[in-house]
Amino acid sequence: MREETRRPRVVVVDDNRLDRELASEALHSLVRLELCGSAEEALRVLSRDPADLVVSDLTMPGMDGLDLLERIQREYPGTDFVVLTGHASVESAVGALRMGASDYLLKPIRAEELVLVVQRLLARRALVEENTRLRDMLSTVEACRALATCLEPGEIYAVALDVLLRSLRRPRGLAVFRRSSLELSDALILRGFAESEENRLHDLLVDEKQVDLESFREIGMVRRGPVHSALRQAGISVERILAVPVQGEETESGVLFVIEDDCDFEEAEHERTRIVAGHAELSLRNAEQYSRAKERAFIDDVTELYNVRYLLLAADHEIRRADRYGTPLSVLFLDLDRFKLVNDRYGHLVGSRALRQLGQVLAGCVRQVDTLARYGGDEFTILLVDTGHDDAMLVAERIRATVADNWFDGGRGEAMQLSLSIGVATYPDHGRSREDLLDHSDKAMYRAKSAGRNKVCSANELSDNPRD
Repeated sequence: MREETRRPRVVVVDDNRLDRELASEALHSLVRLELCGSAEEALRVLSRDPADLVVSDLTMPGMDGLDLLERIQREYPGTDFVVLTGHASVESAVGALRMGASDYLLKPIRAEELVLVVQRLLARRALVEENTRLRDMLSTVEACRALATCLEPGEIYAVALDVLLRSLRRPRGLAVFRRSSLELSDALILRGFAESEENRLHDLLVDEKQVDLESFREIGMVRRGPVHSALRQAGISVERILAVPVQGEETESGVLFVIEDDCDFEEAEHERTRIVAGHAELSLRNAEQYSRAKERAFIDDVTELYNVRYLLLAADHEIRRADRYGTPLSVLFLDLDRFKLVNDRYGHLVGSRALRQLGQVLAGCVRQVDTLARYGGDEFTILLVDTGHDDAMLVAERIRATVADNWFDGGRGEAMQLSLSIGVATYPDHGRSREDLLDHSDKAMYRAKSAGRNKVCSANELSDNPRD
């Protein structure tokens, strides 16, 4: 049955039964053939199943061949049309060619001429369709170049969805994907929906987590499921959806969904879909590799916290954010008290383990949105976003007390205690640049040391020579 539907479809229209039978004998083995005795019958047949080629007599009772040609050009553009005419009406046939007919044949019909004309037109049609398919594929590949520069998964899914919708010439679609940077956090990208629909879909697909991304293993049409349910709850009628899973090699996973409109998805569209999915998955793998390399560049080997390189970038970013939204940003500068004595007494291996353990203790004292980094040696820095100076002082005191009450591994079954001196500075009170904030919090930390260590000091307390 599938092979049968791939064969070209030809409709022969002639009020003469003998001519119809001759056409049937000549063409039935080459094409899917439909015989009609009138133009009106042909239009009814075409409304059920459009044809690649119509072969029609020019002179018929009722609607004639020229009228049929005009209707077909208007209602079924792209359909080839061959006129059958007698010697006396050649001028009318020429007029039909001027109207857009593909060719004409003189009556009485000769089977070999009919076969030759039909084969030539269908071969030309196949060539045009193949050229169109290749052109569309090339255009899709060119559009996928935009994915090559994407290094963030969220951007990849957004660009891939846009490219896919343009390639398939469909107006509405969505992408659901898991944000690897936030555990158990899904994200949603929507295209072609009203604002009220977008809000409802976000509630259903993200907040209520209705979509199991792992259940989509291959590209295919979906007739039911959580996406259908969510769309219908949002007041959107839909029958079939094209689901396109796009996954990286490690943590990244998501699905692009394209809503089918009045036109069914064709095989050529599935080909273009596979092209977009392949480029998107390649970009995801590149993004994963980039993320790993970035993490290695920004992670401290000893403590597995962020290093100073990342801290400086994060500080610039958070300062810009604080400036944009008018929110405070506080910086804590921490330094272990007399840590050199720990290394001298217990050795550097024990000292490194203590730093790693301290990093774990500190991580338990701050929020996920804050930035904790090893500044260098036995110094640590914390960026507290949306935190004013008074609250930052309370956080610093809680950290100081937590560390002081904690026991650290001294090796060989021994335990030891450590203490911190902490300086606190806040944007914009103590500076509007990264350098000013770090400098003031560093000086406040040294003031805490000069005041006896194991203390918290505010940049408000600084004198002209805080380190003296």
